[in-house]
Amino acid sequence: MELSTPRLLLREFQENDWHFTHLYESQESVMRYQTSHVRSSQESRDYLLQCMAEAREDPRTLFDLAVVLKSTNMLIGRVGMKVDYDAEEAALWYLLNPTYWNKGYTTEAARALIKYGFEELHLHRFWADCDPRNVGSYRVMEKLGMRREAHFKENIFIKGEWCDSLVYALLDHEWQHRQPL
Repeated sequence: MELSTPRLLLREFQENDWHFTHLYESQESVMRYQTSHVRSSQESRDYLLQCMAEAREDPRTLFDLAVVLKSTNMLIGRVGMKVDYDAEEAALWYLLNPTYWNKGYTTEAARALIKYGFEELHLHRFWADCDPRNVGSYRVMEKLGMRREAHFKENIFIKGEWCDSLVYALLDHEWQHRQPL
């Protein structure tokens, strides 16, 4: 599977991509709000191999794609969704190398995946969540046109502390109204 945007290529992970994913998965600033801790080289490799195996499942429910900058062919992050076909919805996530933060790449990549979900998989709803302290993450959700549905107080225990969660969502008909005619 490949999706293309003006600046990015979203593609399946390849085995040697773990070198690039580890560049950001080994940084505390990137992993701070993730459920997993900073990853070792082996953990980055194992996670990537797991994603590749899940991509071969039929029906496919996990779409975890490499975000590649077209101008340099550099892998700069990942964007993904976990599809629940019965509920016709998907959970969205993204993670980017901090060298490329604040350039619109995360929004561009997530928008392409949402478009695929609505137009090709005929999903009804996308949702995503984040820690309220992760301002960059919820700003991406807002730029995607997602609306805040909930603010859960201390609903998840991560890395030794109870954390809040913001939940955002976007419905297919909301997406259609945002697209140019």
